[in-house]
Amino acid sequence: MTGSALPLLFLDVDGPLLPFGATRRQLPDGYPAYGTGHAPREAGANPLTARIDPAHGPRLMALPCELVWATTWMSDANDCIAPWLGLPRLPLVDWPDPAPQTPPGLHWKTPGLVEWAAGHPFAWVDDEITDTDRAWVKDHHPGPALLHRVEAWRGLTHADYATLDAWLRRTAP
Repeated sequence: MTGSALPLLFLDVDGPLLPFGATRRQLPDGYPAYGTGHAPREAGANPLTARIDPAHGPRLMALPCELVWATTWMSDANDCIAPWLGLPRLPLVDWPDPAPQTPPGLHWKTPGLVEWAAGHPFAWVDDEITDTDRAWVKDHHPGPALLHRVEAWRGLTHADYATLDAWLRRTAP
């Protein structure tokens, strides 16, 4: 954990920022491709980055929190996605390999995020959060926590940002 007094916001990439898995009924024209982000496209850059809306960057920066990557993209989140969104390099949760064994139904990220937060208030944005994760965090984390699930095919929406902003403002010192 870092020394900020602000709540943490653990941010996954696949699903929240990089939508996937939509049906033709949900998105008849498929996913949009954003031609430019805040950083120039570099040779060899991940082609999926163009599916991430660069408008997420300013929206994330406006939230009263400390942003932390909580993604299997690992350092690629800082190398590819942060520049695309106009974000600075962010702290990164370093996942153990292999993932630890967890009780049935508990996401493998959940214990690591609680450990990383070390009692500090946090929000976690992911497309795989379940009620099992919420119950486990309630039982194992002494501080406030918001586990916010987004639909993987849609990604973060205006409503998601409103929910996060309201919770973070109530929780911030």
